[in-house]
Amino acid sequence: MAGALTILAACSNGGGGGGATGGNPSTGKNGEEGIERKSIRVVFNNSGRNFPDGMDENNNPYIDYIRDNTNLYITMQIPPADGYQDALNVIMASDNLPDLIYSSDSSWFENYVQQNALQPLDEWIDKYGPDLKKNIPEDAWKTVTIEGNIYAIPSMNAVPGNEIMYVRKDWLDKLGLEPPQTLEEYREVMRAFAQDDPDGNGQDDTYGFITGENLARIAPILGAFGIQRGMWTERDGELVNMSTLTEMKEALGFLAELHRDKLLDPEWPLNKEANFTEKIAAGKVGLFSAFWYDTRGPILTNKNNDPKAEWLALEFPAGPEGKKGTMGYGYIYGYNVVPVTSKNPDAVVRMLNFMNGEGYRTLLLGFEGEVWREEDGKIVTDFEKHNEHIYRQTLGGSIRPYQADEERDRLDSLGMEFDLNANIDKIADAVIRDEYLGIPTPAMGSYSADLNKLEIEYFTKIIVGQSPLDEFDNFVREWKSRGGDEITREVNEWYAANK
Repeated sequence: MAGALTILAACSNGGGGGGATGGNPSTGKNGEEGIERKSIRVVFNNSGRNFPDGMDENNNPYIDYIRDNTNLYITMQIPPADGYQDALNVIMASDNLPDLIYSSDSSWFENYVQQNALQPLDEWIDKYGPDLKKNIPEDAWKTVTIEGNIYAIPSMNAVPGNEIMYVRKDWLDKLGLEPPQTLEEYREVMRAFAQDDPDGNGQDDTYGFITGENLARIAPILGAFGIQRGMWTERDGELVNMSTLTEMKEALGFLAELHRDKLLDPEWPLNKEANFTEKIAAGKVGLFSAFWYDTRGPILTNKNNDPKAEWLALEFPAGPEGKKGTMGYGYIYGYNVVPVTSKNPDAVVRMLNFMNGEGYRTLLLGFEGEVWREEDGKIVTDFEKHNEHIYRQTLGGSIRPYQADEERDRLDSLGMEFDLNANIDKIADAVIRDEYLGIPTPAMGSYSADLNKLEIEYFTKIIVGQSPLDEFDNFVREWKSRGGDEITREVNEWYAANK
């Protein structure tokens, strides 16, 4: 990451108060004929990526690639990754605003819309954003549409969700078990893995199932009851929070039984991500809710540690009523906004349209022939060059299209043996999505953090047996009285207006 925050003083390079450099139409190397050449300043999050020696955010071949193909002179500013959102607030309070700011914080976006600090982009998207309109789904545009106007160009989540069940197939084979499909079959596999010495070392040192602190890695279990934590679903014409439904109580009852019967890792409430993955790598666990990329992480480490280890992706467990699924992500990862002071919203949209469309393959994968090549229809990556050019993903990640073919090519290039696309496809077929697509409501800003803490405390105590299952009913009452009812009212006001 380039050093400390600097509010660029390069007014000659455009910016919010500036405009075009000269008034005559011109073209860059590949710029569109007749499109006015403009200079713009943009703020992106570099996430701590390093530049090769002799390069920086404004002196590298990828920013030049965008400049040449859009007939724009672009100056990029990258605040420090630590405290990035605070840096954006400093920028917004200054009298020298850029033309574009990227933020992944939906509350930040909503706050500045309410302050009338951002400008609508509908006119410019219609005129200069054909690829943006094609590559961003309608539900994502709904999220950034406030009182009928589009106030951000969203960058999409690259994957539909994270969690998928994985099992040690060699353990199943040793114990004469078939891959489980129903929740009860999963319970039996957990029992066998905890009690029947699946690793054959004669010791009681394996767990039936493992989860993490703050109720991590339980999405497929909740999915067997048709729910996910904190999401909204329609019931009788209105949205209700899934965390307060009877189905959540049933899911907690199932997890409490697993803990009571010593089928869960007893240390699960303390499992941070590092020791969670260490237990998998060390062969203590044969069944868990994996992230789709864990085949390149703890699963791979376990296979390297134990050549006999064989892992298999499972079907999501079907619950008592046949329901199954996993947590689906919202469509949007980040927001590209234009401060109200900018005189160059047209140029910003032109730039983002190129980055999201014709230019995305290069910004994601790197330059063909230098970072990657195609062999037998597959992408082959030079990983040394890939790592050297990793800074390019600051640009590509800021305006991802939805379900881009390039993303699949990239994952396959990391190794077909990791089944990354297959895992994502399995997740995509089973995601449970939030039916509230709006930005955070004012009550969410006031109460959500405390309600989430309340939920974790109640649910954890129920699972470990410190509280009876019926304590869930008290949780629901407290959730409603401590802001949940107010959030529900605001959510349903949005729902009524956007059905």
